[in-house]
Amino acid sequence: MDSALQGVLLINLGTPDAPETGPVRRYLREFLSDPRVLDIPPVGRAALLYGAILPFRPQRSAEQYRKIWMPQGSPLLVYGNALRDRLQDALGPGWVVELGMRYGIPSLASALEKLRASGARELTVVPLYPQYASSSTGSSLEKVYRLVGEAWNVEALRVLPPFYDRPAFLDAFADVGRPVLAESRPDQVLFSFHGLPERQVKKSDPTGKHCLASVDCCDVQVPANRWCYRMQCFFTARELANRLGLEAGKWTVTFQSRLGRTPWIRPYTDVVIPELAGKGVKRLAVFCPAFVADCLETLEEIGIRAKNQFLSVGGEVLTLVPSLNAHPSWVRGLTQMIRHLRGDEPLSDAAA
Repeated sequence: MDSALQGVLLINLGTPDAPETGPVRRYLREFLSDPRVLDIPPVGRAALLYGAILPFRPQRSAEQYRKIWMPQGSPLLVYGNALRDRLQDALGPGWVVELGMRYGIPSLASALEKLRASGARELTVVPLYPQYASSSTGSSLEKVYRLVGEAWNVEALRVLPPFYDRPAFLDAFADVGRPVLAESRPDQVLFSFHGLPERQVKKSDPTGKHCLASVDCCDVQVPANRWCYRMQCFFTARELANRLGLEAGKWTVTFQSRLGRTPWIRPYTDVVIPELAGKGVKRLAVFCPAFVADCLETLEEIGIRAKNQFLSVGGEVLTLVPSLNAHPSWVRGLTQMIRHLRGDEPLSDAAA
């Protein structure tokens, strides 16, 4: 056993074990029981979960999962395992890489046990969420800290911060998207990010005065919006548009996947799509830069539902730009960010 091994823990949100009602219900119960996800008082959270969500949503979600399920399993897990393997190859001897899910299987606990069993002495924790949200990055790190702290021998941890502004991430997404845009020749490009309730964005503002207080609050980075998910999404979109050579007015930022009746951050993807069609947009390309792996929210929500919506209101072609998955540019960029975090090498100009 090599005590000098460096461990890497890749974290993504999670997926049900199978596209059936039972496994989906178990997954949703674990996911939506998290107080960082449903950040309302416990009694209200239980009433919403067991009274309104779990009796109905699992069957609908299972039907959606069946539309995108791969022969090897859930796309999120399939692509996550591929990234783990390619990253292991890129990092080389002296490193061991495991994938853990915040909810579902493989669990974070099982991934940590594998890393310990391999002899990894130090751990680099890599939450695979480009933009920070308490419901994703925050929840995942809280769980890792708790699991690591429960052991008698507590490993040293390094954590890769949100990488929404890192050229290694942005360049990789541009590399994936550039040939897709060249082939699809869209009239408009949509950058559709996962949404959040407005209350969660406001809670990220330490001043309580900046976030969502004006229409241009996300246009610049200031101390008050350092943790703001919406600001980070707009930053990512602006940088991608610049790399892709998109003209002003030819790209739009929207937010998808809202749940419930409370206000979520705007503009909404499913509202903007018919508006674009009404303005004469016939060919639409959609990036989903909140996700580094294709999953239900990209393949089904955008690739199927949003596409059908666009076609039903007069659009002709909606092209979903693939996520990073295990693209060589992403493996290369992630490898460099991990090595830089450990101090092994400086970042190049392409990933500074």
